[in-house]
Amino acid sequence: MIDRLENLRVRYRELEEAVSDPYLLKDPAKYKATMKERSKLAVIDEAYTSYLQILKGIEDSRALIKDESDPEMRDMAREELKGLEGSKEDLELKLRDLLMPRDPLADKSVIVEIRAGTGGDEAALFVSDLFRMYSRYADGQGWKVEVLDGSSTELGGYREIIFSVNGDSVYERLRWESGVHRVQRVPATENAGRIHTSAVTVAVLPEMEETEIDIRNEDLRIDVMRAGGPGGQCVNTTDSAVRITHLPTGLVVHCQDEKSQIKNKAKAMRILRARLYELEESKRQAERAADRKSQIGSGDRSERIRTYNFPQNRLTDHRVDLTLYKLELCMEGDIGDIIDALVLHAREELMKAERT
Repeated sequence: MIDRLENLRVRYRELEEAVSDPYLLKDPAKYKATMKERSKLAVIDEAYTSYLQILKGIEDSRALIKDESDPEMRDMAREELKGLEGSKEDLELKLRDLLMPRDPLADKSVIVEIRAGTGGDEAALFVSDLFRMYSRYADGQGWKVEVLDGSSTELGGYREIIFSVNGDSVYERLRWESGVHRVQRVPATENAGRIHTSAVTVAVLPEMEETEIDIRNEDLRIDVMRAGGPGGQCVNTTDSAVRITHLPTGLVVHCQDEKSQIKNKAKAMRILRARLYELEESKRQAERAADRKSQIGSGDRSERIRTYNFPQNRLTDHRVDLTLYKLELCMEGDIGDIIDALVLHAREELMKAERT
């Protein structure tokens, strides 16, 4: 581990010199990549510096313990040594975590698709609630949310909503939201006060660049039409809505959120690239089916991952057995505790796999 940390420290010093080069600013893409790498290595370098200081402190304390001329100083050194050794263990765990190979998709932007499942209008209302929850969480992280498409209901819910999230470590933190989200509450339309159980599905797809997914024009059928709203009313009087069919796979993407046909087509292509990647990744996972399945869950949208119980103000994530009694706050975007627990659990499982 030390050799690798020393090599990363050398690389960090190289990047420190590189960012001061005025010519780097002339290449925005290279500048962005350099700053991103430098930022990540700065965290490792800081932790490594603290680790070396603790090692030096342990060495000094042991030297004082060997000195028999001052018993009082020896006792103080023993107490200090205990604290330093504890800090050393903590920092070693942190450094191992920082050195863990990250998912190459970790920093990808994502496309999130939320769809109403069982529960009719109540499920559609919960789709809207989840979209608001994720939007609030994204705001707190400094991420940018952009709605790509949606199908609203007359009661203010969504049959489905598709949106992108852009920022640092977005896929790494949101990927585990894929699955079935179950809600238990008394619907606004329920006069008898009975608790209903509804469900929605969430899919979190890494957003792929044009160069990462090869889509041939001859494999696409593009249809344009007028956009429609709730109850079939016309949103606009131009053929701005776009439906793209990927002929080899049969995947169909429809976008009508923008008034511009060009913008709707661009959004539809973004969604299509993400879905094509997911399709290919699902095939690869099926081929690796004999491998160990992570206890955190596969992220399959058919898997129930979380329950939102409003009468008890309770949120339970079934994969990490985490229950929080602050559902109201969670629905306002305060889901950092859940996200952190899922990310930590995934890393722990990866570390176990690395050791076996």
